[in-house]
Amino acid sequence: MSVSGSVFVVSGPSGAGKSTLIRIVRESLSALAYSVSHTSRKPRGTEANGADYHFVKRESFERMIERGEFAEWAEVYKDYYGTSISSLEGPTSQGLDVIMDVDVQGASNIKARLKESFLVYVLPPSLGELEARLRNRGTDSEESVRNRLEKAVEEIRNCLWYDYLIFNDDLAEAAEHLKSVILAQRCRLPRQLPKMRRIFDLDAPG
Repeated sequence: MSVSGSVFVVSGPSGAGKSTLIRIVRESLSALAYSVSHTSRKPRGTEANGADYHFVKRESFERMIERGEFAEWAEVYKDYYGTSISSLEGPTSQGLDVIMDVDVQGASNIKARLKESFLVYVLPPSLGELEARLRNRGTDSEESVRNRLEKAVEEIRNCLWYDYLIFNDDLAEAAEHLKSVILAQRCRLPRQLPKMRRIFDLDAPG
């Protein structure tokens, strides 16, 4: 008897540190796959195709929508973002957990489709610190920074439907909290029962 893996959806305002937290956790936990999203936007900075995102043309993304290839997709800041069904079903069917970086709209769609997914929202220490992070990375225009801050305020006011909230005021501590969420789910009875039955021969007669 095999048990499929779980899906962990990580969201948060741009600049909250989601990508860094996910990278740290992936480096420290085994059997954890990363779902690389598709997007129609152009790469930023050192982003690499196939590693950070699958960068595709808008027309290609729209054809994938028509073919029903996405578990979730949304248009954000005039660009498409989406999670392919294959990026989730492939790893979880092999017993691997999947972690993914998705915005709140995508997280809602994933939760509706996969009831056993677990949603984690990453919060910045303050809005002032979030603004400083956005400006310091130097990849956004002034208008973009303002838009992202406005969106962050709205998201933070409405993130209480997530399963877990993590404050990223101390990176090492926040990474441990995210790691703990994943480990706790791995210790749940449904995940451990097959191993327990095998080791203690619980299905044997008598």
